Amino acid sequence: MIRFIWAEDEDGHIGYQGTLPWHLPADLRHFKDLTSNHVIVMGRRTFESFPGLLPKRQHIILSTSPTLQRKYQDNVHVQIFSQLEELKNWIKHHSNQTIDIIGGRRVFEEFMDEVDILEKTKIHHVFKGDTLMPEINYGDFKSVNSEIHQADEKNKFAYDFLEYKRIEK
Repeated sequence: MIRFIWAEDEDGHIGYQGTLPWHLPADLRHFKDLTSNHVIVMGRRTFESFPGLLPKRQHIILSTSPTLQRKYQDNVHVQIFSQLEELKNWIKHHSNQTIDIIGGRRVFEEFMDEVDILEKTKIHHVFKGDTLMPEINYGDFKSVNSEIHQADEKNKFAYDFLEYKRIEK
């Protein structure tokens, strides 16, 4: 099963200069709860935005960087694919488990036709951003869960956790 997990602002921004444009502790906790003990798939820039390896997760990275490949060649928690077709083949052979795709834009685009579940955090604010989430045809999905949250002392912006499942054809 392939699942997209991301947060976006009111304009659809998912990033700015290689980082998240916001700090929302509830979304970070939600992300951790969703992805712990799962495979997370991402591009190099998404991976480099982390403070380090995320605990209790297998990191799968799409990157042609030889430096990154050398750095993690002996790390059992990281696997790097330089070719998209190799990554797609690996995912196909691991389809019995949840594969969480977490960004960036290009990785989301490449798996748009194969995603089964969407886990979106919608942040009710507009931020300065340079990376947009690709267009999703929500007509192919049904809403199965939504949690609406107001801003509070820890989370400066109102936000919603939204879950969608692909409609069976």
